[in-house]
Amino acid sequence: MSPPEIRSTTVVAVRKEGKLAMACDGQVSFGQTIMKNNAVKIRRLFQNRVLVGFAGATADAFTLCERLEAKLEYHRGDLARSAVSLAKDWRQDRYLRRLEAMLVAGDADHLLLVSGTGDVVEPEDTMIAIGSGGNFALAAARALYPLPDWDSRAIVTRSLEIAGDICLYTNSHLTIEEL
Repeated sequence: MSPPEIRSTTVVAVRKEGKLAMACDGQVSFGQTIMKNNAVKIRRLFQNRVLVGFAGATADAFTLCERLEAKLEYHRGDLARSAVSLAKDWRQDRYLRRLEAMLVAGDADHLLLVSGTGDVVEPEDTMIAIGSGGNFALAAARALYPLPDWDSRAIVTRSLEIAGDICLYTNSHLTIEEL
């Protein structure tokens, strides 16, 4: 029998009218048990100019955030170069290959997914979501985006609320950050 799976988040990010909003829920589940309701899974990096949201094993996500921050320092804040450099390390380093986490990173110019397989993906549109309820949040964000009175913050907030109504591993304790 395999150990219980840790399901630890939903993260959604939307860029609209020059503003980036990123939100995550606070639930961390271990198997069928909710271990924590108010985890914060978004970090500000590189002089508060980059937002990073993470899903997956917490220690692994922290490791990747630290590595991304080091890459941002090395590449003077260039998020795209830093993410690609991190992804290369992720694919080549035996230790990093075992990490089970995903990152969403955004700054003034880019919104990127850095996957557990070492891929870097920039979405066609201006939104992305990961984690247990990611598909629900992304579908909601796509439906809300065209509404003229909805800014990026309102979209990520409502998207996570909708995901929380559908996904057992997503709760309503939200953390929202904006650039």
